Amino acid sequence: MSRVGMVYTPPEHRRRGYGAAVTAAVSQWALDQGARDVVLFTDLDNPTSNSIYQKIGYRPVYDAVEYRFPTTVA
Repeated sequence: MSRVGMVYTPPEHRRRGYGAAVTAAVSQWALDQGARDVVLFTDLDNPTSNSIYQKIGYRPVYDAVEYRFPTTVA
């Protein structure tokens, strides 16, 4: 298994396909190297990135929520 993480395109370079191309290339590379699965964590509330990821072959599997509780010092 391989994980793609921290996909970010600076605002001045967006809408040119750079992020999609890099994500697709690194995902294919991982598969070519023998990864059976390639995973990508994303914000399901972001329609732009999710549309791109689905076009290059990713599909949503589940939605997760992270909760953090403050710790107290005794």
